[in-house]
Amino acid sequence: MPKTKRARSNGHSNGETQHINRIPRDNDTGVENLDKVRDILFGSQLRDNERRFGRLEEQVAKETGEVRDEVRKRLESLEAFVRKEVQSIIDRVKGEQAQRTESLREIAQELKETVKSFQQRATELQDQATETHREIRQEILEQSKSLRDELTAARLETAGQIQQSADELQSAKVDKAAMVDLFTEMASRLSAE
Repeated sequence: MPKTKRARSNGHSNGETQHINRIPRDNDTGVENLDKVRDILFGSQLRDNERRFGRLEEQVAKETGEVRDEVRKRLESLEAFVRKEVQSIIDRVKGEQAQRTESLREIAQELKETVKSFQQRATELQDQATETHREIRQEILEQSKSLRDELTAARLETAGQIQQSADELQSAKVDKAAMVDLFTEMASRLSAE
């Protein structure tokens, strides 16, 4: 914020105050000069604030993209892991079923009760595989929801930070407007004297 000097008490003033004394009393010219004074006093800060907002927007976009990419990578990794595990379980169950079937063919006549017992075991294994598949799927859904919640929380936090920065900048802007009003009032008083 630029520093201003006060007029001396003996009636003499520095260059800035003299410039304000030279402002014509015509309304249009006064407003024009006031706009020039505002631009001189606050123009660089407004441009600086615009650059800061631009950097904040770029940072938010970059971080959001990074979070999105990270979530996508994690989901892809998790999906690949689950597919591999499910395929492994299916292959294992199929292998066990094939072994049992072969054993049952060899001793089918002699071990009918054993065949019945193995069939029940195969059904149980299928149920377990189905239950395991359901549990894994539920776990994927929960992790997906958790990652989605984390992404939403990150977005909300970033939006809150942007809003807080905007509020701070707006507060600083209001303080500058009060200074402009004070300078205008001082100029009109000095002009009246």
